[in-house]
Amino acid sequence: MIVTTGNDVNGREVAEYLGVVRGIVVRATGIGRGFIGGLKSIAGGNIEEFSVVCEEARMEAFNRMVRHAHEIHADAIIAMRYDATEFGQGGTTEVLAYGTAVKLK
Repeated sequence: MIVTTGNDVNGREVAEYLGVVRGIVVRATGIGRGFIGGLKSIAGGNIEEFSVVCEEARMEAFNRMVRHAHEIHADAIIAMRYDATEFGQGGTTEVLAYGTAVKLK
């Protein structure tokens, strides 16, 4: 599956737009990572425990988006983006990966 943040696929022509595909994940940091990350946030700098949670959520959302594109028989996803929304102060975050599924010539 070709996935690009651009609006086209280099050297290929879009034959058909199939619509928006998406993958949504809602994640919490977990008590262990949340506690350690909270302690590290006092000192400042990068908080690796939170980075790991974010990267895992992005990867899962991306994979769900690609699976959605496969289900509708897309050849590629263009204009791919991520979005994230935090729910409250409990460390629960929604991660959304989305883009436009297309058939290529």
